[in-house]
Amino acid sequence: MVSAYAELEDRMRRRLGGRECLYVPSCRFGLYLALRHWCRPGGRVLMSPVNDDVILFVVLAAGLRPVQAPLDPRDGSVDPSAVPGTVWRDLSAVLTTNLYGNPDPAPELRERCDRLGIPLIEDAAHAIGSTAGGRPVGTYGEASVFSLSKHTAAKTGGFLTLADPDLRGELAAARDALLHPTRTTAELAHLVRPYAEATVRGLRLVGAARATLRRLGLEERPEIRMPLRADALKQALPAAPALDPFHSWVRVDMHDYRLRPGPGRLRRTARRLAGLDGVLDAHRAGTERLLATEYGGGHGGSHEEVQPLFRVPLLVDDRDAAVAALARRRITTGYLYDPPLDHYAGEVFTEPSPAPEPAAWFARHALPVDPRRADESLAALRAAGIRPAGPSAAPGGAR
Repeated sequence: MVSAYAELEDRMRRRLGGRECLYVPSCRFGLYLALRHWCRPGGRVLMSPVNDDVILFVVLAAGLRPVQAPLDPRDGSVDPSAVPGTVWRDLSAVLTTNLYGNPDPAPELRERCDRLGIPLIEDAAHAIGSTAGGRPVGTYGEASVFSLSKHTAAKTGGFLTLADPDLRGELAAARDALLHPTRTTAELAHLVRPYAEATVRGLRLVGAARATLRRLGLEERPEIRMPLRADALKQALPAAPALDPFHSWVRVDMHDYRLRPGPGRLRRTARRLAGLDGVLDAHRAGTERLLATEYGGGHGGSHEEVQPLFRVPLLVDDRDAAVAALARRRITTGYLYDPPLDHYAGEVFTEPSPAPEPAAWFARHALPVDPRRADESLAALRAAGIRPAGPSAAPGGAR
């Protein structure tokens, strides 16, 4: 088992220029480890309001208070200049998102964190091939987390990376103490899942399968956001920091998020990671194609080089109509994060952004498109008469 971990870690270490890498079963699990190590319970963490709700619950499970940051409406990145000085002074850490692979301004955030003496933690789940300031995303923070469920489509695994390699032993021990033991049934289900999904898609049964899950009450996300269940969440808060009381929220979409992987799962993950460069090339080419269209909106224009985005957030006037237009071509739209987390969770569970309008605008108009299906998606949008939402319509106009 150790040797299998070591192979994956060594590949990622080389990709990040020698940065220490620790294999974890999921990005969310790695993020919990990082927050618990670097942040004392009760601290305040600056984060993006346009993010998966699972990440909000991970922050709460770590015993921390989420503070929602203002965003740049062009690409959903954190806007440090719009964070008031009073907010900066009370923070315990900054957590980046690098939404869809668009890098947050890591060099500026690193400088601010150094001045304040607080850690920078990078969530690079969408950004395994992205760069910021000429360096890979994930090499600026005390810790960073990567997902192997995104670009590699391994549907499992990730990395917690460390600026200080001397911390490896301590964090590996913390990881091992929280992992659940390998389950044969879970390993078999993971190995069979890609074939089952391919069969469902081939028979055009995706819609029927989802309808069946809804009727059985097994669909965990009937809407874009999972049900908050505020009363239950209030009862869980006093138990933080701890994962178990928040398990029903943190596990959504990935029930094996803290499961110790078996050898079959690790071998498949290694094969997927070995082919990553070709995947990144395809994502980069599709990203360039999409950003050059009328739907690009200039949201990626602040970055000099084209990033291999996991999803390209096209800016459309009517997002719901655009989703429907893609669905008619059997193109599924996932990774929507609307409404922003401060609107979703409320002041009981998070501190609202001091400038919420750009995040709300971006969440309402962003259409995350798989860059590998760029031409199909563009044809569907244009045939349906979907209009772009240009940056001049965003709060504050184009910047």
